[in-house]
Amino acid sequence: MSQNRSVAFHTLGCKLNFSETSTLSRQLELEGFEKKQFTEQADVYVINTCSVTENADKECRQLVRRVQRLAPESFIVITGCYAQLKPQEIATIPGVDLVLGAAEKFNLVQHLANLTKGDETKICSCDIDTVSGFNSSFSVNDRTRTFLKVQDGCDYSCSFCTIPMARGKSRSDTVANVVKQAQGLAENGVKEIVLTGINLGDFGKGGDGGKKHEE
Repeated sequence: MSQNRSVAFHTLGCKLNFSETSTLSRQLELEGFEKKQFTEQADVYVINTCSVTENADKECRQLVRRVQRLAPESFIVITGCYAQLKPQEIATIPGVDLVLGAAEKFNLVQHLANLTKGDETKICSCDIDTVSGFNSSFSVNDRTRTFLKVQDGCDYSCSFCTIPMARGKSRSDTVANVVKQAQGLAENGVKEIVLTGINLGDFGKGGDGGKKHEE
């Protein structure tokens, strides 16, 4: 990719997705990307998807078509729950260049560095049972509140819910790191912090999904 790069994000779904999108955006800005609105022309468009409802999948496809009309030479990256659940299906959508599953979402910078327009759609996704580790994230400047992610995944297998298959086993941040993150946000002027996760009642399970953190 060229050195003069710009990126636009669009988030579908929950507050957890918003916190992760905001963190990904900051990572790319640190790498020299200029942040654009999704309605503006950009070099890269990242869609962080949801898959709780069928409508979310349809909305993802609509967004891809919108980007193709706006900036046909741009790169389109799909990540999030839909990307983990149905990567092959997403890869068939015309215009999609990169599909990142749950384990690769926070490696977006590295994947973009190796992306070439015109190549076949690249799928980077693994079996959800192998996903481990906790990636801390928080939202800034997007809303009046800051959403601080403290937990991810779910160990329950409700018949109506795809979350365990999309995000993996329950795991969470340490209390010490949550406090550190919250203090840092407060020092930067944040007035309200909302703790967010998939199943906050499971907070305390280690980053590898083990019974608890050793603190």
